Amino acid sequence: MIWGAVALAAAAVIVLAIAHHRTPSESATTFASVAPSLTLPLVDGSGKASITKGRVTVVDFWATWCAPCRVSMPRVQSVWKEYRPKGVDLYSVDTDDPGAGREAEVREFLQENKLEFPVVLDDGSATSAFSVAGLPTMVVVGRDGNVLWNHIGALTAGGERQLRDVLDRALATTAAN
Repeated sequence: MIWGAVALAAAAVIVLAIAHHRTPSESATTFASVAPSLTLPLVDGSGKASITKGRVTVVDFWATWCAPCRVSMPRVQSVWKEYRPKGVDLYSVDTDDPGAGREAEVREFLQENKLEFPVVLDDGSATSAFSVAGLPTMVVVGRDGNVLWNHIGALTAGGERQLRDVLDRALATTAAN
């Protein structure tokens, strides 16, 4: 048990060190493309959720086994809690392998980490549609359905600032139109 925790901590330190030494262009890219239309089941069994056109949406791809994802989760929750009342949705996509115990494992992970945001279970269609190559991957979709920003890797303080800047601009731009 202790060696697992040590390995997880070491992996997180390595990822943070790599992310810290990247320039913004290496870890975050701004590009214009249209977000795919997706509907996936919610982990709590309450139905399905979609990326809603007309809303600013943060799409966050992660897995329970992913150390950089675990590092990012508190920041993701903080941003979600602050921006949700402003009209920003979070489409949190669990990418763990499908299996009989997946839903229970994800619910337990969320509870243990005191994460309150809604989570959808990817069947591979979201990962494929967004061409996700690594975890965590975060994408911001504007109200027009265009991808405004993406970020691959742990969400560090610098990445969180970039995310907040993108969200502020998206909300201001769409409010002005």
